[in-house]
Amino acid sequence: MKDILPVFLSCQGFELSDGEKRLFALHNPLGVCLFAKGCTNIKNKVQVRKLVKQIQEVVERDDVLIAVDQEGGRVRRLLEPEWTKTASQSEILTPEMAELHAQLISYDLKSSGINVNFAPVLDVEYENTSAALKGRCFGSNSKEIAKLGKTMVETYEKCGICPCVKHLPGHGRGKADPHLQLPMIDADMKALENDFFPFKELKNAPMGMVAHLVLQKIDAHNPSSCSAILIHNIIREHIGFSGLLVSDAIMMNALSGTISERAERCYDAGCDAICLGNADFAANEELCRCNLKLTDEAHERLNRIREIIKQDGLSLDYQKLQKKYCAEVKNIIPYNSEYDATEVLSRLREKKGESNV
Repeated sequence: MKDILPVFLSCQGFELSDGEKRLFALHNPLGVCLFAKGCTNIKNKVQVRKLVKQIQEVVERDDVLIAVDQEGGRVRRLLEPEWTKTASQSEILTPEMAELHAQLISYDLKSSGINVNFAPVLDVEYENTSAALKGRCFGSNSKEIAKLGKTMVETYEKCGICPCVKHLPGHGRGKADPHLQLPMIDADMKALENDFFPFKELKNAPMGMVAHLVLQKIDAHNPSSCSAILIHNIIREHIGFSGLLVSDAIMMNALSGTISERAERCYDAGCDAICLGNADFAANEELCRCNLKLTDEAHERLNRIREIIKQDGLSLDYQKLQKKYCAEVKNIIPYNSEYDATEVLSRLREKKGESNV
């Protein structure tokens, strides 16, 4: 069997181009991320299911990981009326609401052929938290965040969706938007324990995303995603996280260098897999040329994910759940791409005429 390349690639349209078919078939990526803007992959359920089937056939694996950001609120790729309108995490106040939220999103994802959700967000929100993150968190109480996050993670797993907790080791103190620049955090270990707490409580989650930010008191020279000190000493040892570690999107402006240089730094530091993000075909080609291997440890972590996504998850009474959810959650804001950092960055890059990072 062909080796799996430990990357999440992107594709450019509603179906794979001939070039993408050749690239995916040759390199056998671990997964593919779908987007609504920039890389425009999502029109309706029928189209998304066809695209997913096409990806599976090209890579010759039914278990290829198909991922989206479907947190709810202003960060969601699957939009109403085709899919469920869900609230921001900041509006989720009880474990019962968290369970309903994850059940409805799981139904939408599973019925569309998607098996990974880059959610929930476990970051602690502070007064100076970046506008890119504010409102996407469960709040500022780390114990409540852990409780609500645990309910969501367990619900996603039961429904056959692999959750990906983010953004390890904690993004809440970052004042800058990593889509645009590298956040610098000067808090000491004592203060950072509050940020670590939700991740410690969910250390057995099947997948986690590593942030692009500098914790200056721990490693002043490297972003977390490119820091062996942060990944091994803090995320793996101190927090005890045991799941598959995926980098945040390496096309973000928080990182510097070529796509291959960024990917190799994240991989060498200890990320199990590299997420490219909303990028063009040339960037996908460059990432595929990197000399990355799925480690033995990553294979074991992937096996757990495979067991999760095998589950059906479509036996839920969708109408009943939706009615209950709408009665419980009062503030469901309409989607607005102006406030979605990934979509904003996509438009900024298009405006500048930048086809690559």
